[in-house]
Parts: sequence; C-alpha cells; structure tokens
Amino acid sequence: MTYPFDCITEFIFVETEISSADVILVPGANHPQLMEKAVDLYKQGFAPYILPSGGYKPHVGSTEWEYLSKIAIEYGLPEEVILKEDKAQHTLENARFSLKVLRDKDISFNKAIIVCKAGHSRRALLCYQHEFPKEVEFLVSPVVDRHGITKDNWFLTEIGIRRIMTEVQKIGKYFGDFIPTWVNK
Repeated sequence: MTYPFDCITEFIFVETEISSADVILVPGANHPQLMEKAVDLYKQGFAPYILPSGGYKPHVGSTEWEYLSKIAIEYGLPEEVILKEDKAQHTLENARFSLKVLRDKDISFNKAIIVCKAGHSRRALLCYQHEFPKEVEFLVSPVVDRHGITKDNWFLTEIGIRRIMTEVQKIGKYFGDFIPTWVNK
C-alpha cells in the first residue's frame, strides 16, 4: 500500500550494503542495540576499530561513550579497539569530534560504517558527510531501537510518528544553513 508520507519514509530511513571499512562509527545514545550491532560487525571482520561517541547525559548517568563502551567490553571486545570520544552533545558533534579522534590517532578512514538507530540514519549520515572529507565513503547499518521503530511501522504509533517527524524538523534545523556551503564547494 502506498501512503502520501512514503517520501518521508524513503528519506529518513537509510540502509546500505555493508563491506569492509576502516572504522565503525556509533553516534551516542543509550540504546544497547547500537553496540550489539557494532560488536557483531567488528567480530565479522568489517572494521578494526569501533568509535562510539557521546558526552555526559543526565538520563544516562554517564557519558554515552562510557555506556556504549561498557557494552562492547561485556561482549568481549578488546579495549584497544574501542576508540574514545566522550564530549559530543549532539549528532553534528559526534561526527566532528569523531573525525578529530581519528586524525589525532592517525587512523586511515577512507570508508566508515555508521551504526545508528534506524529513524536517525539520515541525520547521522548527513552529519558525518558534512564533517568528514567528501572523499570518505559511508555505509549505514541501522538498528531497531528500544521503541521498535522501523521504516515499516513508524507511522502506526504516536511515538513513532513523533520521533520521525522530529527527525524531519531536526534535519531542516541542522542543514538549512549548510546547503549553500555544499553547493559552493
């Protein structure tokens, strides 16, 4: 069945085929599914590093980085493959500060996998594309968050509609000012 909002679904929900990359990027949140997916990709050999990103959030009770890295360690990841970015307060900063971590550690990053919530995938991808050099290829591996939101069901619940429409608004707020700089590059 088609709906008038199918264009929103196609725009917001991004998923690409995953192949070998230089790093797995995880924009912060307190959703364990993010690190479970990142750890799975790491264990399958898709990338040698995982870079969770996120600063202190009162509702988490720690930094998002600490929350996510503990999950990775519980799943048996060696600490040395978990890179640290624990200052970011929003998705643009996740991308900006992650880029700095990779550069400071002199880690090559021609291709990166972004593991993010399904309903956050477009905004996350745009943030990393904006902050990283344009030559970097991004692959997107979304996860279903604790609310169960997917491209097939977001429009069936009040929380799904609210969260996805908030994503649409945030994309407008985040990127409206950047479009001219993208055109003039």
